[in-house]
Amino acid sequence: MNKFNFKPLILATALLCSANFVNAQDNLVNSLKNNQSAKSKESFKFTDVINLANTPVKNQGSSGTCWSYSTNSFLESEMIKAGKTPVALSQIFSARNAYVEKGKNYVRMHGAVTLGDGGALHDVINMYRKYGAVPQSVYTGLNYGTTVNKFGEMGEIMNGVLAAVVKNPNQTLTPNWEKAYTAVIDSYLGEVPKSFDYNGKKYTPQSFAKEVVGINPDDYVELSSFNDHPYYSKFTLLVPDNWSFDQVYNVKVNEITDIIDNALKKGFTVAWATDVSEKGFSYKNGVAFVPEKPFEQMSAEEKATMFDGPKPEMEITEVNRQEAFNNYQTTDDHGMHIVGLAKDQNGKEYYIVKNSWGETNDYKGYLYVTKNFVKYKTTAFLLNKSGIPSDVRKKLSI
Repeated sequence: MNKFNFKPLILATALLCSANFVNAQDNLVNSLKNNQSAKSKESFKFTDVINLANTPVKNQGSSGTCWSYSTNSFLESEMIKAGKTPVALSQIFSARNAYVEKGKNYVRMHGAVTLGDGGALHDVINMYRKYGAVPQSVYTGLNYGTTVNKFGEMGEIMNGVLAAVVKNPNQTLTPNWEKAYTAVIDSYLGEVPKSFDYNGKKYTPQSFAKEVVGINPDDYVELSSFNDHPYYSKFTLLVPDNWSFDQVYNVKVNEITDIIDNALKKGFTVAWATDVSEKGFSYKNGVAFVPEKPFEQMSAEEKATMFDGPKPEMEITEVNRQEAFNNYQTTDDHGMHIVGLAKDQNGKEYYIVKNSWGETNDYKGYLYVTKNFVKYKTTAFLLNKSGIPSDVRKKLSI
């Protein structure tokens, strides 16, 4: 894969990105054990069409922080696109700040929003705007002897603190609850440095974001496609991990891939939120598609050979896409980074997708995902607005 040579993080157990990440991990691992074929890699012949520069695959460990890993990876590629030397950005810096803001929102909403590790692509942009950025080497989030993220205990204590605050036992909230909540986070992840040295110069997180990373958060937009809202307008995406109630632009289903194709051709990568619980997704084999036949109607042989070479796919429409979302078959459970386009031996196109579960699958942490899968299972995607086709930008008034 086309990438810059940073030292990757130590590998750990792969984890689904979810608000309830411990249970989600168990469910995912059990599911993915069956979502593979023995002869997959030798049965696919992929040829790169576009392969944009990106930094090495990381591993989110036992944390539901895929949204931060994927979007920070995206920002690193944005630095490359801008002609800069990319910096390995701290994913946990973004996550830590989001946890603080999520806690404030949780109390403000009397506990009626989702807690946990889960988040959205826009959270990284929002935290960048408010808090800045730091290199991964400056803030690892590994503050108590682990070599990879392990957030279960921290998450339970964070939840306990906020639950106590929402009960409001004093009848009025003290000014100290935010300090107590933030202290829990910092005791596990470490305190954020007010300033730090990088390449011989002293920075604050804000000055590092401005002078080194150098992106403008106003350049990024998030989009989705649902037919229960007017097209080319903005709406609040009602998924559990959208704790900040951010809005997305609504486009037609075929425009999802039209926009991504245009962005890739112009040299822009794309941050992608999706559902990987489908039987047509195999992390081990590094392939995702939408089977033409429902899994429950397949024979044992068909199930065993699902990923042995290209297979016919179901046609994706705005109707079946919406139905899958309405029925909870499509959920906001994972974030990844689209970095290129490839073709199989039959000329069918797949997106090259960078994951954050380490280099443990057939393609060293990357996957080949069909356009139909992206049309069907995308919950949202985020990109530089310069990557959107001009006719679509005009319709969206951006």
